[in-house]
Amino acid sequence: MGDHDDLRKFITDLAVVHGRVVLSSGREADWYVDLRRVTLHHEAAPLIGRVMRDLTADWAYDAVGGLTLGADPVAAAMLHASAGTGRAVDAFVVRKEGKAHGLQRRIEGPDVSGRRVLAVEDTSTTGGSVLTAVEALREAGAEVVGVAVIVDRGAGDTVRAAGLPYRAAYTLADLGLVA
Repeated sequence: MGDHDDLRKFITDLAVVHGRVVLSSGREADWYVDLRRVTLHHEAAPLIGRVMRDLTADWAYDAVGGLTLGADPVAAAMLHASAGTGRAVDAFVVRKEGKAHGLQRRIEGPDVSGRRVLAVEDTSTTGGSVLTAVEALREAGAEVVGVAVIVDRGAGDTVRAAGLPYRAAYTLADLGLVA
């Protein structure tokens, strides 16, 4: 099996939780994809980095990140996967709000101003979190080249309607789930 198949197995075995849950969007579902069980797993995290890099290999960007918390381990995995490839990328974290102390930065990590960046998320239902990150990145002077998520729960149309290319490593159908 390759990285894509191996990661799908980690997701279906560890991250898909059955039972009634309320999503961050406010919607209710009979199952939940808890990707932190995979993005923070010692064997799965390197797979995430490679799968997401492969998914976006034809997009030119030099930094990757998104709204904390879901995007953080995805960006870190991609940062590590890019080391030694000749196409290294930096990672950044977008806070939900700017800090009221210190440097009062909303985007932590290397400066994104004037850089081509990729916005990522672990999973997205409405696109709200990743579009919040995109807005902050644009305000900081970054050029957002696209949005990539590990699992799409339905945000694709919303993100594309906002004028951004959108890719997902897996759809719900890929995981044997229905919306």
